[in-house]
Amino acid sequence: MANNFISVKQIARETLPRLIDNLVFPNLIYRDEAEGTAAKKGDVVSVRRPVKLTATKFSETEGVSAQDITEECATVKLDNIATVDTEISALEGALDFDSMTRLFIEPAAAALAEKINSDGLSLYKDIPYVAGEPGKIPDSLSDFAQGAFMLDTNRVPTSGRRAVWNPAATARFKQIPALVNAEKCGSTMALRSGSIGEVFGIQNYMTQAVRNHTAGSLAAGSGGLKVGEAVTNSDTVKITGTSVAGNLIKGDVLKIGVKTYAVTEDCEASGGSIVVKISPAITASKDESVTLYGSHAANLIFHPSAFAFVTRPLSTPAGVESYVTTYNGVSLRVVRGYDMKFKKEMMSMDVLYSFATLYPELACRYMG
Repeated sequence: MANNFISVKQIARETLPRLIDNLVFPNLIYRDEAEGTAAKKGDVVSVRRPVKLTATKFSETEGVSAQDITEECATVKLDNIATVDTEISALEGALDFDSMTRLFIEPAAAALAEKINSDGLSLYKDIPYVAGEPGKIPDSLSDFAQGAFMLDTNRVPTSGRRAVWNPAATARFKQIPALVNAEKCGSTMALRSGSIGEVFGIQNYMTQAVRNHTAGSLAAGSGGLKVGEAVTNSDTVKITGTSVAGNLIKGDVLKIGVKTYAVTEDCEASGGSIVVKISPAITASKDESVTLYGSHAANLIFHPSAFAFVTRPLSTPAGVESYVTTYNGVSLRVVRGYDMKFKKEMMSMDVLYSFATLYPELACRYMG
């Protein structure tokens, strides 16, 4: 390799800040990291959930009631490794560090960030609280208002609210006169920066990583559905109807009464009914009507405490040149080694991480 002076340590230290700059969703949510504690894929770690306190009315006769501050933990499996691998021969044209940055460091950072962002935004499947309409691109101030109303209904703290929208919604929002007209919005900052900015107390961001949910075949075409058996505080409900056939998949949304629920496990209809695992727990009477929502873009509006981004440093493998660096809670490993099976010298960089939904009630899935 022509640029032997460029070490894996240099590459790692130059790549990590670029990776963090490209992250969107992980930078907007709660982070849990343990610097210096090496781990491997499949390890299970405990994540401290942000503390939630409740405000109460002061009583002059009874005084105050002290609340215990107890840190609860959630168990998270480190099940994701984002990796970029290339043959050393592909980097031989990098004669200096600028060339290495152009050929490998910047593209690798962007690719890793794209994978991490996409994995994080798949947490939409855990969110049963929805607004918007499947297949209708959000395009007005009322969409922001509906999202804020959903958070208000669930008593989500007003400070720190964020939202991520797909490019289609963002393009429509940028055409709203109240957001781009300096006289109406009071500032041209949003227009100058090309961002949506803050609307109704929600700080908004665009990312191409917003997921599109493809509903199961049952959700796509069935009508006349109802609750087959009465349930009380249950995570399972039986659905019957005149034409119950097909399947529901994790992340599908159904409405029973005035509440919406998220399907938590894939399931298949059988014998004219389907038994569905859902969240949150349901209490419903027999024959209550059931509405299934179709495919949609899964934009998210949330408080940072709704989700967690969990990272740990990867251990350094023996017998090869490697380096692990950590910055701002994210660890990156770069390894240069030899693939004995295919007789090739390889360069690899990877990140160990996972995502978790801590408080689903602090988020809203805005369908589009």
